[in-house]
Amino acid sequence: MDKTAGDWLVRVRGIGVLPDESSSVTPIGGEVDLSNEFVPEVDLSYFVTDNIAFELIAATARHDVSDNGSTLGDVDLGEVSHLPPTLTLQYHFMPKQRFSPYVGAGLNYTIFYNADAPGGAVTSVHYDNGWGYALQAGFDVAVAENWSVNVDVKKLFIDTSVAINGGAVNASVDLDPWVVGLGVGYKF
Repeated sequence: MDKTAGDWLVRVRGIGVLPDESSSVTPIGGEVDLSNEFVPEVDLSYFVTDNIAFELIAATARHDVSDNGSTLGDVDLGEVSHLPPTLTLQYHFMPKQRFSPYVGAGLNYTIFYNADAPGGAVTSVHYDNGWGYALQAGFDVAVAENWSVNVDVKKLFIDTSVAINGGAVNASVDLDPWVVGLGVGYKF
């Protein structure tokens, strides 16, 4: 599967979204923890040259969230979904070869939605949307004329401010997930 200027490449992957979080929670302390999730991802790449492509990545995940080790013990913060559409600029090292590795870097804008407070002591949770960075490495292996198998690893840098119970408790959270994927691609 040769990749050349003007080609479009669509990929569908199964991905693991593995948060690598760090946080600061005031006034109760603790560390915010988000669950690992496994979801589908779709991306679309356009080759500007044989080696350079833009890739737009779309996937959403829903995480269980807690504040562990706070002065109140482990606090359930409910669930939240996030959509971090990500645009990367990629360099494909060997676009004409069966094995074609690439690296990329870009930006994401993360939208948090469907934040569900668990009730009880936590009645509301609000997450701020925001910009972040992305790094990427992967490879395609051609299996037919226009088809390939893909392995991809991304590191997204996602930061948010969280207001719990109308701001009675506040957190600054770096989610910074690793996104590990396996999928198939079709070039047209």
